Amino acid sequence: MGGLIFLYGTLLRADVLARQSGRAGLYRQLRPALLPGHARVFLRGTPYPTLVRRPGSMVGGALLRPDGAALARLRAYEGPSYRLVPLRVLTARGPVNARAWVGPRWRAGRRAWVGLLGA
Repeated sequence: MGGLIFLYGTLLRADVLARQSGRAGLYRQLRPALLPGHARVFLRGTPYPTLVRRPGSMVGGALLRPDGAALARLRAYEGPSYRLVPLRVLTARGPVNARAWVGPRWRAGRRAWVGLLGA
């Protein structure tokens, strides 16, 4: 199950992506993307983000096409609380289909997550 993955949280950091994927330099394969109609918020009880639908909002992130081994490691990092959800993101070349790890809706907080991105 390959394809594009939309990253929007801790995996946007080069060091975190390399460590969790087992692929040094994978960060260079990231391509900017925007997810319209969503917001990045805290997953309650964690320091991590999740996505929620929010008309008029936009989430910045990046697209990655990991190989099978890297995807398996990233799936393990995300853990059982997150599942891959299909969505449509905007790129410089137009809209594309991708998937993103999203936490359970009932655990989504209201507070915006800037986490490592705002540092």
